[in-house]
Amino acid sequence: MPSLPWDCWHFLEIILVLYAMGCIQSISSKSKIFRESISVIDVKASIDPIPTSIDESSSVVLRYRTPHFRASAQVVVPPIPKKETWIVGWIQACSHMEFYNHYGEQGMSSWELPDLQTGKIQAISDSDGVNYPWYGNTTETCTIVGPTKRDSKFIISMNDNFYPSVTWAVPVSESNVAKLTSIYRDQSFTTWLVATNTATNDMVILQTLHWRMQLNIEVNPNRPLGQRAKLREPTAQEQPQILSKNEPIPPSALVKPNANDAQVLMWRPKDGQPLVVIPPKHR
Repeated sequence: MPSLPWDCWHFLEIILVLYAMGCIQSISSKSKIFRESISVIDVKASIDPIPTSIDESSSVVLRYRTPHFRASAQVVVPPIPKKETWIVGWIQACSHMEFYNHYGEQGMSSWELPDLQTGKIQAISDSDGVNYPWYGNTTETCTIVGPTKRDSKFIISMNDNFYPSVTWAVPVSESNVAKLTSIYRDQSFTTWLVATNTATNDMVILQTLHWRMQLNIEVNPNRPLGQRAKLREPTAQEQPQILSKNEPIPPSALVKPNANDAQVLMWRPKDGQPLVVIPPKHR
């Protein structure tokens, strides 16, 4: 069998390379078409139009409960042609936190997120601490296992609020005398609706929300229990924003630690050095 000239072999190699590139491009195009075919029919986001409630039933702590942030979305995922799994759900991260409990002239306690505060990270995961990066795994996510022959249509929802306890007395004192004079809290969150391929980690951001919770409580520790605290402005919260253009998810919002495990409670006296009251769970 006569051998082919070198030019012919070179030409065949080029043809094979171009053919292979065409196949890859075809697969890539199909994947892109599938990603772009995942649609959000409806998305809703709100904060309940009620004021924060204050509970003075305990002689040890003041409790308050903020209104709920709520988000829901109706999503349609097109037929999945291959044996692969997609999860659609909510991912949330805290991008700003100020949380101060003032004790008159003695100082204040503050819950802090050091890496966020110093600018080391843009945002910190607000996952439930188990199902990273998802906010939760009940109503907050939906799993679709392929192959499927028809559209998958479903609603996913989430809600969030604050229900903490704040000691009446200075947290580093052995005294149980009430000294709390005010509580100030201001936190901002970004919430993403996301679809992700569990095998490839391919991630599609479907929707981005911004929301904020503000709180200002004035306390007179000298008054009788049950008459000490008053809610100050704002009594009604700003409503969430549903962005027209999606924002990328910072890497720190997808991994451990979450905000609950990273936060530290500090005591910052008017005079003297700050003290760690409760260290972070995650180091």
